[in-house]
Amino acid sequence: MDQRILCEVNNCTYWGSGNKCHAEVIYVVSQHGNQAADSEETDCKTFKPEE
Repeated sequence: MDQRILCEVNNCTYWGSGNKCHAEVIYVVSQHGNQAADSEETDCKTFKPEE
């Protein structure tokens, strides 16, 4: 499967040129364990700050 995950968080370890995410797995959860109604109510748990 051709996977195209875009991300604009350029201080993440997995961020690459062209705003491409290079993580092998993307893990997104709803905030506070509630059902999300829109993207603002979600969090990317894959994020890892660049060192």
